Amino acid sequence: MTTTDPRNSPSPTTGPKDRPPLVSRPLLLRFVSVFGASASFYLLLSVVPLYAKHSGAGGNGAGATTGALMLATVAGEIVAPRFIERFGHRVTLGAGLLLMGVPSLVLTMFSGVAWITVVCLLRGAGFALTVVAGGALTASFIPSERRGEGLALVGIVSGVPSLLGLPLGVWLVSEVGYAPVGVAAGVCALAPILSIPGLPEKEYIAGRRIGIMDGIRDRAIARPAVLFAVTALAAGIVVTFLPLAVPSASTGLVAVALFVQPAGAAVARLVAGRLGDRKGSSRLVFPGLAVSAAGMFITAYTSSAVAVVVGVAVFGIGFGIAQNSTITLMYSRVPASGYGTVSALWNIAYDAGMGIGAVCFGVLAQQVGYPWGFVCTAALIVLALPSAWRDRPGARGQKVEEAAV
Repeated sequence: MTTTDPRNSPSPTTGPKDRPPLVSRPLLLRFVSVFGASASFYLLLSVVPLYAKHSGAGGNGAGATTGALMLATVAGEIVAPRFIERFGHRVTLGAGLLLMGVPSLVLTMFSGVAWITVVCLLRGAGFALTVVAGGALTASFIPSERRGEGLALVGIVSGVPSLLGLPLGVWLVSEVGYAPVGVAAGVCALAPILSIPGLPEKEYIAGRRIGIMDGIRDRAIARPAVLFAVTALAAGIVVTFLPLAVPSASTGLVAVALFVQPAGAAVARLVAGRLGDRKGSSRLVFPGLAVSAAGMFITAYTSSAVAVVVGVAVFGIGFGIAQNSTITLMYSRVPASGYGTVSALWNIAYDAGMGIGAVCFGVLAQQVGYPWGFVCTAALIVLALPSAWRDRPGARGQKVEEAAV
């Protein structure tokens, strides 16, 4: 059963002048590791599948590398809360950055698919530790009255590296090769370790511990996570297979498409955060999924450069809305003692969705082709819309969990 901490619920009588400041010194320091981890992750996200293909792997091999990355990430996110209990948030965050950075430096030491998979597994485990430990710290630094806006701001900080990293990685490979890109990704992860000693260690909150299984069994927490996982599945497909789905197009087109997708997501997260604080984040989950599905349908016209760019832009907008609304909604439905579990579950949904999408789409596309594969992905999102509709305020059996600010 979900227990909402009254301290986490914004007061409906709180006016704009009474709202606490959003940005603090701990949050600014946290932005350093948010930016670095995200830059390292996204710089190689589309590059590694290309490197695997360059090493002799086909479409299945390219998809398997992203799948390995996400599989290790999900496994790491499951055990991360226990790791945090033993070593603390700062040590866990530092260990995660180390595991992301060192393997990136040696990515091109060998070219076999097995070696690339090992690098992906280590990076995935490291990314898991950074997002779970860092996510719990970040949530504790944000005033509950401005949670949606604060998480959107964090999303912008992490979104800028994805905005630049995805297309920049693909472009840099064509200009300087794979090794320098791997080194750059390693430095991006290792440099922020210097900021960790300045972060305050999150104090343990009194109250019953909410474990991973507790969160999975609670529909109020699990449903937004599952809905977000469906859109994350599509995101994994876009970043992994878009460079392969438009082989006749120039590298410039792929770079533009991989730029506008996170750009749309970043802007949408900020807007969704402000709207969610005032109207309730649960109202935005359904529109986020609907827009995501529309974007995937448009992207299916891979023979048209305009359709590809517009499609991934529309998908990015829907994905950004789904990102911010689901995570904010999940935090609002637990006491502060459950922040770590929410961070783990939401990131598991993110990474499991991306990994499953990358692996399964590779098999599907070989049977039906990339355009029909994108259509099938859009149809899957559409199938999740009824569940999103039932989770909105006023739906039968659904209580309004958020008060408008």
